[in-house]
Amino acid sequence: MADRPGGLRRYALGMSLPDASPDNAARCGPFFVVLNAGSGRHNSDEQQALIARVFAEGGREFEFLLIDDPARINAVARRAVELAQSRQGVVVAAGGDGTINAVASVVLPSGCPFGVLPQGTFNYFGRVHGIPQDTAAATRALLGASMEAVQAGQVNGRLFLVNASLGLYPQLLEDREAWKAQLGRSRLVAFLSGIATVLQSRKQLHLQIESGGKAVALRTPTLFVGNNHLQLSRVGIDAEQTQAVEQGQLAAIVVRPIGTLALFGLLMRGLLGQLGEAENIDSFSFRRLTVTPRGLKRIKVATDGEIAWMRPPLVFEIAAQPLLLLVPAPADRVEVA
Repeated sequence: MADRPGGLRRYALGMSLPDASPDNAARCGPFFVVLNAGSGRHNSDEQQALIARVFAEGGREFEFLLIDDPARINAVARRAVELAQSRQGVVVAAGGDGTINAVASVVLPSGCPFGVLPQGTFNYFGRVHGIPQDTAAATRALLGASMEAVQAGQVNGRLFLVNASLGLYPQLLEDREAWKAQLGRSRLVAFLSGIATVLQSRKQLHLQIESGGKAVALRTPTLFVGNNHLQLSRVGIDAEQTQAVEQGQLAAIVVRPIGTLALFGLLMRGLLGQLGEAENIDSFSFRRLTVTPRGLKRIKVATDGEIAWMRPPLVFEIAAQPLLLLVPAPADRVEVA
């Protein structure tokens, strides 16, 4: 084992094979693991040692590329892609949905195979593809995984694997991160911060939306676009929209203009998996949706939990290129409970 600059360690267990196809890379190539030291509630040194042991026992070559500064995540991911391209390997993201999104954004245009070791709080992306939530089991599953083309969403070119949103939902996410920084990462903290945000919410967005040649103006506190049928079904969105996502579309959820108490009621319905039954919720599916907020030159948009400022119009669409995800063999899959 040898340390390298930039938090990268190499463990040489064999020679890369000459076949440069993504399928061969998925089966036999080295793993380049982008590990977020700050994701979830795990000790990164312990996780790194565990992953290393499982890969070593499986006879696969691997390297770690550590993210010790969130500002460097894109640079670290680009380095992982360069290594995977030059040595016919697989880029693996170890972290929560935000880390997975950031690494996947760099991997997508490269055509490299992509693996996931979920280490966040909700892990919707990993769960929907049957990837174990236990790190050791997820690492073992990569050894026997096969490659599958997975749909990715985009808003103004920015990738999202789980969801994208504007309005109240990005504010919920920002406030949740602030609460977690003070009180720790847990579902209870996320729930309490959500209540606090809803109780203080007053803003309404004025949106012009266009899809399939039809345009409509509406007011709403939030627009949510889903690309993960598990998350949509968990909050109770009707089967028609969840099935549409499974069949190559995105699902939009719009909240009609309502007061604070009604918003609180929607939050509770979502937690109970009954959001689709609410009278003040509209949902529809699409492949491309253009959204223009009235009177705003910039607007906050959340993609898989990460916030960015964007200039309208906002174009939500299916990415032209799929993500080449390593999914577990049937024996290694964990079915969603």
